[in-house]
Amino acid sequence: MNRRMICNILGKILLVEAALLALPLLVAMAYGEEAKPFLIPMLALVLFGIPLSLISPRSKSLYARDGLAIVALAWILMSLFGALPFYLSQSIPSFIDSFFETVSGFTTTGASILKEVELLSRGMLFWRSFTHWVGGMGVLVFVMAILPTTDGHEMHILRAEVPGPVVGKLVSRLGDTAKILYGIYLLMTVVEIVLLLLGGMPAFDACISAFGTAGTGGFSSRNLSIGAYGSPYFDMVISIFMLLFGVNFNLYYFLIMGRARDALRSEELRTYLVIVAASTLTIAWNISHLFSSFATALRYAFFQVSSVITTTGYATTDFNLWPTYSKVVLVLLMFTGACAGSTGGGIKIARLVIFCKTAFSDMRQMMHPNAVATVRMEDRPVNGKVLRGTHVFLVVYMLLMGASTLLIGLDGFDLDTTFTSVVSCINNIGPGLGDVGPMGNFSEFSPVSKLILCFDMLAGRLELFPMLLLGPSLWQGHRRSMLR
Repeated sequence: MNRRMICNILGKILLVEAALLALPLLVAMAYGEEAKPFLIPMLALVLFGIPLSLISPRSKSLYARDGLAIVALAWILMSLFGALPFYLSQSIPSFIDSFFETVSGFTTTGASILKEVELLSRGMLFWRSFTHWVGGMGVLVFVMAILPTTDGHEMHILRAEVPGPVVGKLVSRLGDTAKILYGIYLLMTVVEIVLLLLGGMPAFDACISAFGTAGTGGFSSRNLSIGAYGSPYFDMVISIFMLLFGVNFNLYYFLIMGRARDALRSEELRTYLVIVAASTLTIAWNISHLFSSFATALRYAFFQVSSVITTTGYATTDFNLWPTYSKVVLVLLMFTGACAGSTGGGIKIARLVIFCKTAFSDMRQMMHPNAVATVRMEDRPVNGKVLRGTHVFLVVYMLLMGASTLLIGLDGFDLDTTFTSVVSCINNIGPGLGDVGPMGNFSEFSPVSKLILCFDMLAGRLELFPMLLLGPSLWQGHRRSMLR
């Protein structure tokens, strides 16, 4: 394991976080708020980051387990240091609660322990939502976009952080790929901010809402989330952009390069849109009696389906009060998630399509044992390694969810609260049902449960394995370990 290179990259990441804290610091100063809660973490990050970044590696080569270690440690360290502004300002008096809120921000989960969001200062609100924007595309992808890291071995980092069963380069250099992704991401964020401003939303709120939409995170500056504005225009703009940020960003690159046919041929995209349309129509039919017209029910259903399937977590109404059928559909969408290569969480549409095709292929082979069964995706055979990885992911996912639900169950909450708190955290959604519904929060869980949910949020955002493999075995082993 290349420990010196790992330390060097982690040092650079801490310095990048110090620079990122400058933005909420400027916001706090602009509103005449205290600067110390941001200055102290910035100083701590510089003091830790500079010595680590100055460690000179003998080799810049990275292997699979190096990538796993860098990604897991980077997200943990950024969350620990990112929690300091909340704790030092006493906006969140408990450090575990501060850590929970920060992990929820960086992982774009949107689960909160805050009962009164409006009590936070503008600087804290900005930092809380800005973590969504940074974590949405990926902390390491952001670093690769602005800093040179290794001599062409960044793929192991990208594979460990970017969501989805397959990770590839858009162009020959991964640094350039990261720049393209973040360029598209920034442009879409700016367009959304402009559209919200044109609708009359205050500039500060427009930035907060766009950060939450872009990162599919869901933190808002209002307790009632987007429902506080009561504007059909805002609902529609944010609904559409949530869906757009739930699409694989590679497809946007194809559109920019004039390859619209390649983008529209995406089987995952078609499945994603069909699920959204079917869920919206059936939920609208089921809740139509709760609203003055079917059009109004359709608007609320479309917003909530967009929010849940992309794992954003925004709300315009308390869907905890909807009929059982609608809540069941929303819970199923929590598992589905958005497209691979998007900022959304969940299992991902691509994995579910592959898993279903594999199941049908295996059943056909039972009837015709001598037939050669091939699973195809996007008109191409799916690599055996991808098939195996998809099955392993789903098995590990279910085991982690089951273990977490058992442990959280010791807190004594009802089944709806216990189960959906784990589902919402491991899928990076935010609100669940029961006490953690859109009008509730996670404040009543025990400190141990909050740490378990923090682990679930990190594991869910990092595709499980970087967090689950972060142990002594990752740092030991033979040179010719299978992890290399």
